[in-house]
Amino acid sequence: MLIDSHVNLHAPQFDADREAVIDRARKAGVGLMINIGDKVSGFDAVHAVAMAHPDIWCTVGTHPHEAKENPGLDVRTLCDLAARPKVVGIGETGLDFHYDLSPRDIQAKVFRVHAAAARETGLPLVVHTREADDAMAAILEEEHAAGPFKLLMHCYTSGPELARRAAALGAWFSVSGIATFKGAEEVRAVIRDMPADRIIVETDCPYLAPAPLRGRRNEPAFLPYVLDALAKTRGWSLADAEARTEDAFFALFDAIPRP
Repeated sequence: MLIDSHVNLHAPQFDADREAVIDRARKAGVGLMINIGDKVSGFDAVHAVAMAHPDIWCTVGTHPHEAKENPGLDVRTLCDLAARPKVVGIGETGLDFHYDLSPRDIQAKVFRVHAAAARETGLPLVVHTREADDAMAAILEEEHAAGPFKLLMHCYTSGPELARRAAALGAWFSVSGIATFKGAEEVRAVIRDMPADRIIVETDCPYLAPAPLRGRRNEPAFLPYVLDALAKTRGWSLADAEARTEDAFFALFDAIPRP
């Protein structure tokens, strides 16, 4: 089974043809998708997509870009929303020091609230990190020391040292269309060293369309390009890559019944 671990099907880019996009994903062999929460205020839209489709699940959380929207976010709010049907993860959350669309202290504060919610619910934490390697590693290690939780380093493009420190905490890693980009050899070098049993794949649609489709709106039907890039990078056959990523996915998102 192909599994797209990170989609944004609630995004306005899909308003005109959302059902057609989902149908194309199924025809491309994508058997399951996770629609990712990017801000608590928009969670109802995220959740509605999951509830309308038997093969779509979702997460609840606030992206670091949106942290300023709800600086007082509390653990109970996240846990209550996570108790709804088909919610299988906490996030996307984390640190983004590239765009700094929310103040860094607010990003860190909101991120720690998500970590606490992951600890309380037992659901995996979906982590976004960009140009924040040292701060990210420190927070993950501090929060993990307070009580372990599962975590996913989503669309991982950061450095090898953060990857090493996250892997030491038992992190999973997801590979996106960036692995297909000609200039992404540093990303592929990190992928080669990721724990073989903790790698999954994603599109992050509508963003990051893989080569040779760069510049287009991304969609889950393009996931085979990502899997192919992962297989080539790791020296796996396509069948092996598909089996490995499926096993890793269900080990991480264990609230989802495996077909």
